[in-house]
Amino acid sequence: MIYTISSCRDDVEMILSDDIAVNNPEAVKGYKGFYLLNEGNMGSNKASLDYYNFSTGVYTRNIYAEINPTVPKEMGDVGNDIGIYGGKLYAVINASNKIEVMDAETAKRIGQIDIPNCRFIKFHKGYAYVTSYAGPVIIDPDYRQIGFVAKINTATLKEIGRCYVGFQPDELEIIGEKIFVANSGGYMGAGDTEGYERCVSVIDIGRFTEEKRIDVAYNLERIRADSRGDLWVSSRGDYKGLSASLFFIDRKKEAVTDTIPIAATNYWIDDDLLYAYGTEWNNVANDWQIAYRIVDTRTHAIVKREMITDGTDKEIEKPYGIMVHPETKDVYITDAGNSVTPGALYCFDKDGKKKWSVRTGIIPGHFALLPNDEP
Repeated sequence: MIYTISSCRDDVEMILSDDIAVNNPEAVKGYKGFYLLNEGNMGSNKASLDYYNFSTGVYTRNIYAEINPTVPKEMGDVGNDIGIYGGKLYAVINASNKIEVMDAETAKRIGQIDIPNCRFIKFHKGYAYVTSYAGPVIIDPDYRQIGFVAKINTATLKEIGRCYVGFQPDELEIIGEKIFVANSGGYMGAGDTEGYERCVSVIDIGRFTEEKRIDVAYNLERIRADSRGDLWVSSRGDYKGLSASLFFIDRKKEAVTDTIPIAATNYWIDDDLLYAYGTEWNNVANDWQIAYRIVDTRTHAIVKREMITDGTDKEIEKPYGIMVHPETKDVYITDAGNSVTPGALYCFDKDGKKKWSVRTGIIPGHFALLPNDEP
């Protein structure tokens, strides 16, 4: 639905939310639904927020715009991460240099936190921790602005400290009283492979200082902990001769002790399984190679090389986000398509068969499960 309103947006065209029944109602005890953050094209201020309700089976697109009609430019430019903590929903809007804070139940805007070139967010004991590239969005081999992790008081929504890490830090994970940060050096590596960073920064939360670095591989991006507190880190390679890979960091040794030779562009760990999709450029085929795999985090073996079993993976042009429901084990995968027009969300059952799909916003990529606090 398209509607033109007069407001702080100076009579801009506003796309209101719309509801689509995509599935039969589900009785899921632990969660009400999930939010999906769509990145939008960079420079277009088209980041948007969708919501899926488990109990009704209804998917609603672009809820932020209608719920918050007086916010200029709506969510902003490039939604990069999303999380729920303490009854609040946090959306990291990278190129707009801010975190949008909303009520987790209603998506009504509470305020914003200004963080330059912010990337990913995690929470711990009343605080949010956010990675930042620190400087402007720019691909420059001579870029020398070191990145940092910002510490934010979730009660006041004020930044209260910064811990400087490597260049262009991406995902972070919190285990015990330590933060682990995957540094990429992505801006600097564009000209030469050795321009990339290759370390995970380890931050002591109490002192909020970097205590050491763990050498892993060039151009790191994702970092997630398994049920034992060990870490899984992905390298994107150099898009030339250096292949993407997945690395295992033993938390006690704080060192890489295993390598799984697969591209893990994005992944989700549920129970003892790591669900990953990989998109990697093949210079020989002159095309992107896409694979869906499941890795056992206990044995490090690839237990499934075909996560999607009914052939419907051929419908997905460019996988971009992934989530596994902790109870039903349904697997949700987003498709960015051509990254210009609206993308899609696919739901597969635990056996890898497609249940349903729906159109989303532009470049759908980031999930946040909404817990059900009712008894």
